[in-house]
Amino acid sequence: MTRSPDLPMRKLLILTYHRLDLWIAPQWFAEKLQSEFPQLNIVQHNSYEGVDSELSEAEILFAFSLRPEQFQIARKLRWLHSPSAAVHQFMFPEFVNSEVILTNARDVHGPVVAEHVMALILAMAKNIPADVRMQQKHVWGQEIVSSSSLRPREIAGATVGLVGVGTIGRGVAKHASAFGMKVIAVREHPERATPEFIDEVLPTSRLNEMLARADYVVLAAPVTSATEHMIGRQQLAQTQPHACLINVGRGSLVDEAALAEALRAKKIGGAALDVFDQEPLPAESPLWDLENLLITPHTAGMTDKLWERHYVLFSENLRRYLNGQPLLALVDKKSGY
Repeated sequence: MTRSPDLPMRKLLILTYHRLDLWIAPQWFAEKLQSEFPQLNIVQHNSYEGVDSELSEAEILFAFSLRPEQFQIARKLRWLHSPSAAVHQFMFPEFVNSEVILTNARDVHGPVVAEHVMALILAMAKNIPADVRMQQKHVWGQEIVSSSSLRPREIAGATVGLVGVGTIGRGVAKHASAFGMKVIAVREHPERATPEFIDEVLPTSRLNEMLARADYVVLAAPVTSATEHMIGRQQLAQTQPHACLINVGRGSLVDEAALAEALRAKKIGGAALDVFDQEPLPAESPLWDLENLLITPHTAGMTDKLWERHYVLFSENLRRYLNGQPLLALVDKKSGY
């Protein structure tokens, strides 16, 4: 069927402004979508300059963020896809209460972040950060390691405690299980079917119990009013002295001052953080100098296959959207995830 020249084409706007080049959609992304979906008018912008007119005509938006005043302009918007897993930036009342569909990229980032979590668990268990420091000082530290608390630990038989059993959490559970680790988790709805590779699910009201049992606590929960600073002094006091805290969710899940205090006092064995309240982490932050803290600069989701993974998910969802079929990775705007 030939489209009448009087009928405007449905518009998809790809808006990936970001300070990191990796997070900006490459040119081939829009070009490949255009060739696969010729019935759409696909426009890509890598800045917000002059984007208002495009927003006003867009039916579909692929973007990291959308401010309330921009949403007011986007009157034709029916579906917004976030290329990040986090969606708290969209949770303003006008959008939440609208009929616009929201999807995210949790299935793109989840498996990659789960790999990063396992790398952090192994690095902490085998004391790799201490080895790196000794290497930099040209110190052969075999005797130091054998006669101190730096002695490497086995992860087989250890317990992983998960906060968040979404794509990241399920991926961690799968990998941890393969290493012979036990996996327990807390979730808001423990009555739901227990995901594969998770041995036990507790309600969030029993978070302290999980913290007391876990050797490695992994935070992979979304940011909501219930999860803001969910790990503070009270929770850290429940952990075992050798336990390690790993955060790959969002920085605001953890009270960083309380964590720094616990690490200095050796009340917990260590921590590994990929996310922080303020990013980039300021040079004057006391977190940099804590020897029992491993810092990765929000790189858990980075992969050389990032945009190929985005394309697989988004093109499938675009096909479903145009055919009136249910979308993958739907976000419940009322719950925030």
